[in-house]
Amino acid sequence: MPRILVVEDDVTFSKIIHVFLSKHEYEVEVCHKMKDGIISLSASSYDLMLLDYRLPDGTGMDVLKWSKENVEKSPPAIFMTSLQDIRTAVQTLRSGAFNYITKPINPEELLQVIQEAFSTHKPESNEIPSEVKIADSDFVKGTSKVAAQVYEFVDLVAPTSLNVLILGESGTGKEHIARRIHDLSPRKNAPFISVDCGTQSDELAASELFGHVKGSFTGAINDKKGFFEIADGGTLFLDEIGNLSYEVQLKLLRSIQEKTIIPVGGTQKIKTDIRIIAATNEDLMQRSQNGFFRSDLYHRLNEFSIQVPSLRDRREDLEWFIPYFLHVSNAELSRNVKSFHPNVTEIFYDYDWPGNLRELKNVIRRAVLLSKSETAGPECIPQELASRTYMSPESPALLSEQRDDSEKQMIMQTLQKVRFNKSKAAQVLGIDRKTLYNKLARYGLK
Repeated sequence: MPRILVVEDDVTFSKIIHVFLSKHEYEVEVCHKMKDGIISLSASSYDLMLLDYRLPDGTGMDVLKWSKENVEKSPPAIFMTSLQDIRTAVQTLRSGAFNYITKPINPEELLQVIQEAFSTHKPESNEIPSEVKIADSDFVKGTSKVAAQVYEFVDLVAPTSLNVLILGESGTGKEHIARRIHDLSPRKNAPFISVDCGTQSDELAASELFGHVKGSFTGAINDKKGFFEIADGGTLFLDEIGNLSYEVQLKLLRSIQEKTIIPVGGTQKIKTDIRIIAATNEDLMQRSQNGFFRSDLYHRLNEFSIQVPSLRDRREDLEWFIPYFLHVSNAELSRNVKSFHPNVTEIFYDYDWPGNLRELKNVIRRAVLLSKSETAGPECIPQELASRTYMSPESPALLSEQRDDSEKQMIMQTLQKVRFNKSKAAQVLGIDRKTLYNKLARYGLK
């Protein structure tokens, strides 16, 4: 069923269009503002856009321009405009619109123009082969200065062959940045392999990265390719790189330097051609100076670095993220929550979001699931947010900002404040649970 996005600020008129087109077997989504139209385009794919020229926060031209610049296969656009705006309508055609239609709109005329658009731009099937895994983009870019700088750096480094180190707190979207770099690089048609180093045990990390030969250790009943071989020609993303043991760090360094690998238990070198993008929520430079991370590996990985900002440092982007995650959650859970109560929105802007975008997404998904009306109220969000008992201005600095000699004290203080809830402690410290457990073991804490 062809999908049509309608961006029209006249609520009554948009309902009429929705009903009419639905009867003709079109799937229709309606937005009333420019911003909401852009958010819908970033979250879903459409086969056609019906755009009102004059919108409360911009114009339909803004929507069309954004679509052409950011959507890989921008859908054709039909503008709906008043008779006195004919000159404007002609300008939209020059800017890439398929056609325009004047108000008041004749339904049959509209249907004819839509059919002409589809006959010229045949919609592609929305069916995706089951073996194809689609990566989920968890957020829109945002419009803050810090976000703009991040994507400026992404656009700059993506076409090069430089290894990239992405720095930032847990939940800020470091993997999204890595995928973006890969997608804009000459390697975009080759594999992108993501490895969570925080979940790899010391014993198996080398096998997972470099592969192993049959009989090399107990349980190695067959030869196995490692991630280096699987990603050959493409990009290998090593998330939470700081969790790798010193021995695996050495093997990784040699593989990067020599562009070859030796599987565990093997003797023959295998050539590889990959780009390394690593990410961490720790201060690797400080850790290398203190002997916890190899300084030579650090410099190999850090040919170019990108600092991903925390959500509290880009609060103005909440106006984009909140409706975006609301849209995504509605689609995922088959719900129809349209907004948040003003008190909830105020809480969202006041909260420090130690879990960043991941936490925001989870809170909104929970609210959508629990809401019994089209407006999600304070009863739908976690109690610590609703009661404002969360650790906000008084919360400790992030663990990544501390020296190793003060980490133990900070971890203990945080555990005491959250009553030894390790999940909450990891969230407050800006690290994942695996990293916290590794640090507890390092310092002999229980």
